[in-house]
Amino acid sequence: MIFSTYRFILLFLPITFFGYFFLNRLKYYSLGKIWLVVCSLYFYAQGSPDFFPFFLASITGNYLVGTKLLRTDGNQSSQRKWLLAVGLAGNIGLLGYYKYTDFFIENYNALTGSDVALKHIVLPIGISFFTFQLIAFLVDCYREEMKQYDFLNYLLFITFFPQLIVGPIIHHSEVVPQFEDENNLRINADHIALGLFIFSIGCAKKILIADPMTTDAEKFFNAVGSNPNILYSWFSSLEYTVSYYFDLSGYADMAIGLGCMFNIRIPQNFDSPYKARNFQDYWRRWHMTLSRFLGAYIFRSVYKKDDPWRNYYVATMVTFLVSGFWHGAGWTFVVWGIINGFFVCAASWMKRRNLSFPAWLAYSLTVVGVVLCRVLFVSGTFTDAWNVYRGMFNFASLGTSMQEALHSIGHFVRWHRSTGLRLAGATAICWFLPNSKYMADHFKSDKKSLLFAAVLMILCFINMNKVVQFLYFQF
Repeated sequence: MIFSTYRFILLFLPITFFGYFFLNRLKYYSLGKIWLVVCSLYFYAQGSPDFFPFFLASITGNYLVGTKLLRTDGNQSSQRKWLLAVGLAGNIGLLGYYKYTDFFIENYNALTGSDVALKHIVLPIGISFFTFQLIAFLVDCYREEMKQYDFLNYLLFITFFPQLIVGPIIHHSEVVPQFEDENNLRINADHIALGLFIFSIGCAKKILIADPMTTDAEKFFNAVGSNPNILYSWFSSLEYTVSYYFDLSGYADMAIGLGCMFNIRIPQNFDSPYKARNFQDYWRRWHMTLSRFLGAYIFRSVYKKDDPWRNYYVATMVTFLVSGFWHGAGWTFVVWGIINGFFVCAASWMKRRNLSFPAWLAYSLTVVGVVLCRVLFVSGTFTDAWNVYRGMFNFASLGTSMQEALHSIGHFVRWHRSTGLRLAGATAICWFLPNSKYMADHFKSDKKSLLFAAVLMILCFINMNKVVQFLYFQF
């Protein structure tokens, strides 16, 4: 089930919302939580019905292991390490089977000359995201950085439907106490107003901007060829780069808005990443909850200040290697992660030596770097990515004379007038308008805000006839 559909907005959301608060009003608080868990499980089952029993088994198994870790005396270090290892192996094994089986078979066949048949396993939606949350839960239990939760509150933390599929990746310490707060068990009109406002922004990002741009860019990337045109190469690459931001940040805004309606604050996930001055700044602004997780559970596990083999640069490269592999089962994702890690290290190296580019050059290099990295991210193979890179410098595709070049540019502009205007408008929003985080922080529940949200939702409803999955569903 997708947020930006009639079925979700007109049926699932109101039934879940009013059922939850009706039970709370009758002071059946536990039943209210059970209702929300059941609705969230139903929400997940609609997207991955075949995987659903394994999803239930996974979250139950992690709770049992985590509880055992908390109850095991800290002096029993060997037993606690084994418990953690079993829990991590279960999570990584499940993720590995569903997401990486064909990847390993392909590489095994390539190395050995074998012909093992691919499994073509359907990837369960959200598995990469909830696996990270489960891993964080287990590691915190091992580190004794959390108290023991009852099973119902634990289920709410894992399954709460706004963030279940594509994040933001939440931490138990910031969500469970909110469900236990009696002030959050009643309908709050101000929170509903803010939630609807943010949800409408996210829905508009997805339907009005991301979907048409992604559809257009995919036409180019699905049939790149060996000699692409320079204009198409740059235009489609920039289009895909911008659409990815609006698609994922749109989902995050909708999730945050939905959480707000239920009086639950879900952490922000984006803070104008394309305004970043360098890649270190970019990754502080892009998918912030993922960066937070990787920093707390990967970087922190590797980094050791006085060890040259575990210093900042090594820990950063390992972290981005994991990030690349997490994003997709392919060497293009691994290389994408390594390149991002290198750029982050380069930015840190310059900062430590008080070196900097002029502002205009720093911003320009960052944007170009992000676009070039996105090409590798969305290309199916290295060959496709290389062809796009070649196309970006294929000046011969414009013709052999200035007249032919101007004719080619004019023809391209005429055929891409509407998509070009949409891309220009989306780019302007990224660079010149306040982001949804700023708008939420300065929100006022007045007629102007209500009208703004209503207009956005009306436009979304008009264009909601075609359901397009979120890009990160495939991860």
